[in-house]
Amino acid sequence: MPAKSLADLVDFARRNSPFYAELYRDVPQTITDLTQLPIVDQAAFWAANRWPDNRLLTGPLTDAGVYKSGGTTGAPKFSPWTRTEHADSLTAFGAGMVQAGLRPGHRVANLFRAGELYGGFLYIEGALHHAPVDNVRLPVGGASNEYIVQLVEDFGVDVIASEPMKLASLAEHIVRTGYAADGIELVLFAGDILFNDLRPLLSRAFPKAAVASLGYASVDAGLVGGPVPGDDVRVHEAFPHRTLVEIVDDATGEPVTETGVVGRVLVTNLFRTLMPIIRYPAGDRAEWVDPQRQRFRLMGRSGEGARLGAVSMPTEDIRDVLIAADADRVVTGMQLVTRRWDGRNGLILRLASLDGPPDGLTEHLIEAVYQARPMYPAEVKAGAIHDLRIEWVTRDGLVTNPRTGKLVQVIDERPVDE
Repeated sequence: MPAKSLADLVDFARRNSPFYAELYRDVPQTITDLTQLPIVDQAAFWAANRWPDNRLLTGPLTDAGVYKSGGTTGAPKFSPWTRTEHADSLTAFGAGMVQAGLRPGHRVANLFRAGELYGGFLYIEGALHHAPVDNVRLPVGGASNEYIVQLVEDFGVDVIASEPMKLASLAEHIVRTGYAADGIELVLFAGDILFNDLRPLLSRAFPKAAVASLGYASVDAGLVGGPVPGDDVRVHEAFPHRTLVEIVDDATGEPVTETGVVGRVLVTNLFRTLMPIIRYPAGDRAEWVDPQRQRFRLMGRSGEGARLGAVSMPTEDIRDVLIAADADRVVTGMQLVTRRWDGRNGLILRLASLDGPPDGLTEHLIEAVYQARPMYPAEVKAGAIHDLRIEWVTRDGLVTNPRTGKLVQVIDERPVDE
């Protein structure tokens, strides 16, 4: 479906969707800028998008594919796409794969998950079909690491594509077994941010491979941004004539226009009309790299982190502290776990390691966190919370979403009835 102008998209949504008709009741008839429109309230959006009595869609569900979000936060969300919307999205995403490093003749092992309406495997497979270069598609799905290694050997696989946690699992298996994956030229990821603590492990397992993002999209927000060549795999660029990306202030909702200022990501899809996406919060935080070219750097999930009383522990800040303090790159993954015992809350840093920590590293990392977040030891001294603890696990000891394989970054194990 051809992309609409912003004015036409708003007019179409207002005329055909009861939800948008109500949302835009006080909006001027003529729209020239996104900031004239209210930011979508996600709770209200998904309350309107249910069956029966759907108030969000602009037409009947007759010729469409339906995906379901992973449900890592809140209830799973159903997201329908018309046939033409889906094809247009796959074409754009497939073209982005060339920017990520896909070359003619590459043999690509697609390790993304499928089933229960999850879009990862099907979306990547479709994008590979629509990519503008010839490629050999190996639809592996959720196979064992042993099977994948044998496939790499038998078919001369050039490219591995998967979500970061599956890549980590495969990389650990390769390192532990001593298999030489020298033939892998490119490691592609999507579905989650690839954090810097995983890069050393990937380098050990795939020493000759470049690592790149497949692109930035989601089941609910849809197509968002394509990969930008370079070492920083978090940098993406809005798809021209298809998506508009905004970064807005967390508190005020006002647009962020300067580089290096972190805010919430809003997405507007100009070609998606069955379920319009207009100033929709994508659930991620980002900063502008080049606002004129709509290039931005992803900085993590919105509001993700642990809080213990007066102490805020944002996941990205804590991860950066650990990486800086971990000179030998022992840590290959992190999860924040809040627990309550003896009448007080406490935080556990669940850290993954391939070979286990050397002597003294646990204490060194705790001290580094304390120095970066001095309010934490102050609250410990005041008797408000427990001392920070570290729990070392192997990679499979980190909790992941059972449907999508994504890392659950914050886990609250505190009892709900206290």
